[in-house]
Amino acid sequence: MKNRPPRATISDVARSARTGKTSVSRYLNGEQHLLSADLKARIEQAIAELDYRPSQMARGLKRGRTRLIGLIIADITNPYSVDVMCGIEAACRERGFTLLMCNTNNEVDLEQHYLQLLSSYQVEGVVVNAVGMREEALSRLQQSLLPMVLIDRKIPDFACDVVGLNNAEAAEIATQHLLDNGYEALLFLSEPLGSVNTRRERLQAFRQRLAAWPQIAHENAEVPQHQPAALDALLLDYAQRQRGKRAAVMVANGAMTLQVARAMQRVGLRWGENIGLLGFDELEWAALAGVGITTLRQPTWQIGYAALERLIARIEGNAGPAGEQVFSGELVVRGSSQPLP
Repeated sequence: MKNRPPRATISDVARSARTGKTSVSRYLNGEQHLLSADLKARIEQAIAELDYRPSQMARGLKRGRTRLIGLIIADITNPYSVDVMCGIEAACRERGFTLLMCNTNNEVDLEQHYLQLLSSYQVEGVVVNAVGMREEALSRLQQSLLPMVLIDRKIPDFACDVVGLNNAEAAEIATQHLLDNGYEALLFLSEPLGSVNTRRERLQAFRQRLAAWPQIAHENAEVPQHQPAALDALLLDYAQRQRGKRAAVMVANGAMTLQVARAMQRVGLRWGENIGLLGFDELEWAALAGVGITTLRQPTWQIGYAALERLIARIEGNAGPAGEQVFSGELVVRGSSQPLP
């Protein structure tokens, strides 16, 4: 195997163009109006012949800018996170930034590793999709002093911009839909609430809407992810206790909705026939699942795009108070929430 030729340097370009490094730097930095036409032509020819590619990182550091944005995602397997990332990446392209994406996979060691890595790359700001992240990592984020925007999840006692869904409005719309379709018993199902504000806000709105309907039996339950036996038992118990009533389950997010759908199939509950089902987050398979599953669609791409725009404003010097930007969701009605006999 032949040895790869050494990468051309700015000194090589200057020598080939018969000029100094200062002139080459001016050419590369858009100051070509300071150069003669002949000199510009020689530099252009030297760059082409040497296949010279300047180090964007080095140029950025020299100017005090790297134009790098860090994105920390708790779980890249979550379709919600993927859609948000697409919106962020689109905004980065339009504004001339490069995105460095880190998937922590909900692991403490990876969270710490990626925080240190982003710091070493001197990113100019960070977007954090923090749902699922542990408090240790969030605490380190607070101490980093980088411009930061949170998506969906707020950090207690930490003033930071947040972009996400209008959870109260969305949960009220979803709950009212089930009431309008004649359901007489409702179960709100989520992972453990903990300090995750999205789950708490949706549950609170669910309860507030039902406060005006005292005749409707309602309850909530928390089930850790990936505990199918516990979920099966909970759903069977609920269906048996509400036998004779039109009962429905509202699920707090898309990942849990998939688990609930699988559990219903395992225990013989048929959504849209003997039990209702509605889940937050629109997922591709929801339209294909038998009669289809009603969902509350979030404008995830727009949320990601808005989060990056807000971050760039902070990077460029916006020092106003931290705020929250919320988007409305859209109810996608399918057969799983149709009126039951």
